[in-house]
Amino acid sequence: MPTYADFLRSKCPNPADPSITGLFQSEAALLTDPIAFKTLKRFQRTNAFFREFSDVMERMGAMAVLTGNEGEIRRQCNKMRAGNGSLFIFMVSLLVLGVFRVSSASTIKGLQMNFYKKSCPDAENIVKQTTRNRVETNPALPAKLIRMHFHDCFIRGCDASVLLDAANNNPAEKDTVPNQTLSGFDVIDDIKTEIENVCPGTVSCADILSLAARDALSFPSNKDMWKVPTGRRDGRISLASEVNGNIPSPFSNFATLQQLFASKGLGINDLVALSGAHTIGVARCATFSRRLYNFTGKGDADPTLDATYADLLRSKCPNLGNPATTVDMDPPTPLSFDKSYFTILLENKGLLQSDATLLTNGFSLATVRRFQGSNSFFGEFAASMKKLGAIGVLTGTDGEIRKQCRVVN
Repeated sequence: MPTYADFLRSKCPNPADPSITGLFQSEAALLTDPIAFKTLKRFQRTNAFFREFSDVMERMGAMAVLTGNEGEIRRQCNKMRAGNGSLFIFMVSLLVLGVFRVSSASTIKGLQMNFYKKSCPDAENIVKQTTRNRVETNPALPAKLIRMHFHDCFIRGCDASVLLDAANNNPAEKDTVPNQTLSGFDVIDDIKTEIENVCPGTVSCADILSLAARDALSFPSNKDMWKVPTGRRDGRISLASEVNGNIPSPFSNFATLQQLFASKGLGINDLVALSGAHTIGVARCATFSRRLYNFTGKGDADPTLDATYADLLRSKCPNLGNPATTVDMDPPTPLSFDKSYFTILLENKGLLQSDATLLTNGFSLATVRRFQGSNSFFGEFAASMKKLGAIGVLTGTDGEIRKQCRVVN
């Protein structure tokens, strides 16, 4: 039986007729990377490709556009033609590499803007006002709520499972080492209480957390940094055993981070953009002391860490000192959500190993440089947060609407 290669030889004899188009090595190359291969299999098994291709085309059409007084209006366009096959392969390649973020929140069944418009019209205003009041007295709150939202979505999706207390002697997500340093639970409780007083049994804790994270970070600008579709429902399960290995660690290398993010439908761009949240907040000495004192198990320091910065960190975190001592992750502007994180990262002053490892991958490094050299970070961070907030959501009749965020009904 003739093989596919035989069929192609019949179409393209050697030497090939250059006027006849064939298949590309770049297509076959997509099978050589496990993440790209996984994406291709997903596109083959489902209809997701059509929606994601559409979203990517929209984003491509917005790349580095000239507007206002920039550029000109040509009298003759003189367009360059590109082969359809080349464009198709180019776009699929961008999809699997995560060059464009596919913001799927608006297309997930059950999530929509202003979901509570009729059932609880004041819900989003209550979340915003309560959050703003708390940020005014606690400027560190935005970093805390962003981190809590991230940790929630990476385990079982954005279902507020991270808010649940242990039950029946079974440790919950919040009892694990990665989550023991989470804080801000009291803020979510306060918001929930206020909303329950107005609209009992209507607004989910999952939506409250998603909205509060956005509102806390948006507080200084007094403008929503990204849109948050609502309609999430709350999960009924929270297991400590599901946390370790499923949340990115401060000790993770690039391959581990890429794999974890890919498992949630997030690409390298999302990884770099969301890491940019480290431009605010603090980290405990225990999360990076190994880079200072015992990086390879021989009492040495991480050679990729700026030596002067390492000396400063040792003064704040002495060997065998208090591991709970905290250090600003972005010392120049620790409370300002800006792109300073990418500047210090390129100076080899990224605090965590998971920060520094972003410089070890060519595509990731290029993204870091792009964010540092332009203002594209803010829009791309917003797009990645929308994707994060849509991971594994429960909608419709799945899950429940908790009466209290710490316990199931």
